[in-house]
Amino acid sequence: MSRWGIVVCLTLEWLALGVWVGGLVVLIGAVIPAVFNTFGGQDSGGLFLTRAFEGYHRFVFGALAILWASLWYRRRSGNPAVAVGKGEMLLLAGMAVIAGVIIVGVHPYAVELQAQAFAVKEEAAKKAAFEALFRVLMPVRVLYIVNLILGVLLIGMKAKRSLDRGGAHT
Repeated sequence: MSRWGIVVCLTLEWLALGVWVGGLVVLIGAVIPAVFNTFGGQDSGGLFLTRAFEGYHRFVFGALAILWASLWYRRRSGNPAVAVGKGEMLLLAGMAVIAGVIIVGVHPYAVELQAQAFAVKEEAAKKAAFEALFRVLMPVRVLYIVNLILGVLLIGMKAKRSLDRGGAHT
């Protein structure tokens, strides 16, 4: 494998991790508070956040494709300086599974519950519908935080590896 191929591979990998982790930090730390402190009501703010997270999910799919392709390329290269360790594969697999659970499993269900809550006019029924939605959103928040932590751990693992001149496995 060419040196430039490895450089491009690692560059795209760092970029994908930056999008994955940075996107979550921005959504959690800036977008969510801004939405609920700016928008007029729960309905419009909730709908905006749903769309924002759907956009983020598209970036996650792209980042995941880049990360797996990069892992495959580095593994195939046989270069010990960029060898793929089991810890790296496990972290990435964990991140992929959590993202899959959120994007394919829980998010569509939450969107459905959100639409039901917005459609209800009677106050007691609306309150019950929002409570059902929030019961689903709480574990989703936890999954996003776990995924953020795994992403930061993967970045740390890669940073440590870049400092190890021998390319030792982690």
